[in-house]
Order: sequence, then structure tokens, then C-alpha cells
Amino acid sequence: MDDFDLILQNGIKFGRGGDKKRDDDGKVKTKAKKKKYITGAHGSGSAMQKAKYRQQRATRHKK
Repeated sequence: MDDFDLILQNGIKFGRGGDKKRDDDGKVKTKAKKKKYITGAHGSGSAMQKAKYRQQRATRHKK
């Protein structure tokens, strides 16, 4: 019964458990963020089209 009363008073904490640190070493994890993919240099048709749209958006308001 002591455990039940302790839970009622303090509640239950749901967490990640332990002191695990997330690996944030600066590595790129997705293709979409890599420079070759953004510029369309790797030859994929969709990447080249997306690169074209990015270029148009970047130069839209520059004079």
C-alpha cells in the first residue's frame, strides 16, 4: 500500500530513461540537405527540377 500512496502523492514520471545523450555530431542525415541533391548535381530529374525552383525562389526579388 505504501507504493500506491507514493504514486498518488508524487505521480508517475514517464521519461526517456537514463542519461542517454542524443548524437548531434553535425552529420547530415537526409539526402534533401546534401549539397549535391540541393543543386541537382547528382542527375536525378526530380532533384534538378527542385533545384530549378529553389534557384527561381532565391532570385525572385533580387534586382
